[in-house]
Amino acid sequence: MAVRHFFMVLMVVSIWAFNNVAVKWGLLELPPLFLTWMRFVVVAIVLVPFCRITREQLPWLLTLAFTFGFMHFSLLFVGMRYTDAGTGAIVVQLGTPIAMLLAMLVLKEKLRLVQLFGIAVSLSGVAVLSGSPTIPAWWVLCILLCSAFGWAISNMIVKKSPPIKPLTLTGWISFLAVPIVGAASWLTESQQFYALSHAGWRGWFGILYSALASSIVAYTLWYALLKKYNVNLIMPYSLLTPVLAVLMGVLVLGDSMNSFKILGASLVVLGTAIAVINLRNLRMHARFPRLRRR
Repeated sequence: MAVRHFFMVLMVVSIWAFNNVAVKWGLLELPPLFLTWMRFVVVAIVLVPFCRITREQLPWLLTLAFTFGFMHFSLLFVGMRYTDAGTGAIVVQLGTPIAMLLAMLVLKEKLRLVQLFGIAVSLSGVAVLSGSPTIPAWWVLCILLCSAFGWAISNMIVKKSPPIKPLTLTGWISFLAVPIVGAASWLTESQQFYALSHAGWRGWFGILYSALASSIVAYTLWYALLKKYNVNLIMPYSLLTPVLAVLMGVLVLGDSMNSFKILGASLVVLGTAIAVINLRNLRMHARFPRLRRR
């Protein structure tokens, strides 16, 4: 990998990790569902005017607006209101092994024994993490697990859907999620626009960073890298996201560390790495690197 691309990968995972800090700042001043709604509004305004979809793509995008827009993002923001940035990032990382299990059950994709072992290790990490004081109640863990499940289901839908360009997917999911998340906020929250009118820099930073940096800039760079390099070479770097989120939470927000959190995070990340990293492909990529044009 070219040095500039290596640093680009690190920048992307750092943007995603710091998004957890930005969201926590936003939640200090705004209700979680309303914060999610504002994120989608900003992303839709920036992307939708430049992205076109077909009638065939619309039903899939509507489904993703619920599973990815509401289940994943909305429940993540709600769960993070009651826990710290690192814990939220760790639990949602479980979306990757859950997606692999769903692919085995629904799409009949085969999993090797080592992958099943990795998934079991990840699940044990969440069991350990459930004992951490950073998760104040069982229902907070359930909300975060539902968020991870929403991410996993969304991956299944994308696999079965007709081809949709990444930024088009991001923009139209945001646009179609606006009424869903808006209705949920209207039914369960109050004085949202009053909170917005009195929000300081933290509230607005949470909205704009989550929408522009995390959703648009980071994903654009990520998909550009996936076009240049083998997926098995790029994807393992995403495992740095929860690790960096924990460190940033401690350094920036003053989040606490405890043995449950350290051991649980280690098991989740290690198990996910065992499940997703194809060592054979990595060795082949190292032996036969991509030829460079002279």
